[in-house]
Amino acid sequence: MADWYDSIDDTRRAFIERQPLFFVATASSDPAGTVNLSPKGQTLCRVLGPNLVGWLDYPGSGNETAAHTRDNSRITVMFCSFDRTPGILRLYGQGRAVGLDSPELAAHRKAFEADFHPYVRQAFFVDVDRVQTSCGYAVPLMEFVEERDTLDRWCENRLQPRDVVAGLPAPGPLLRRDGSVFGA
Repeated sequence: MADWYDSIDDTRRAFIERQPLFFVATASSDPAGTVNLSPKGQTLCRVLGPNLVGWLDYPGSGNETAAHTRDNSRITVMFCSFDRTPGILRLYGQGRAVGLDSPELAAHRKAFEADFHPYVRQAFFVDVDRVQTSCGYAVPLMEFVEERDTLDRWCENRLQPRDVVAGLPAPGPLLRRDGSVFGA
């Protein structure tokens, strides 16, 4: 049922870019450590090349993806089609978190312009080793209604917005309203 590819072709790119939600899985190299699986919405995964994808990351329930990729870089990104055409696509590769002042992020600024937000924490890039597709026949048919604004409101109430400079959020840590570093 599964098909394997060495890179992201135009068909798989179109599938990735149609999905309003994707999932990111990472694990600590410590056998007693956690496996983390995070849903990602509000920002899209961008295909930046045949073996490179990236997305902007917002504050949330933690920063395990960054910690895990610093530890061992292994990452799986999964997309599911919830519309009339079933399908699942997984990207296997090596991931890394990059700061907002990263030359790599600056080089791909245009791809992320629609997703820049004053509360972006960092970006992630994945060097894709393998692509797997499968049927998705068991994935339910669901309708996308709209993005939630809950995270935006949470950020507005707790964090200081970053300035956007030259099309990118200003680098440096996110600050709480009281001036202390968020996540410290």
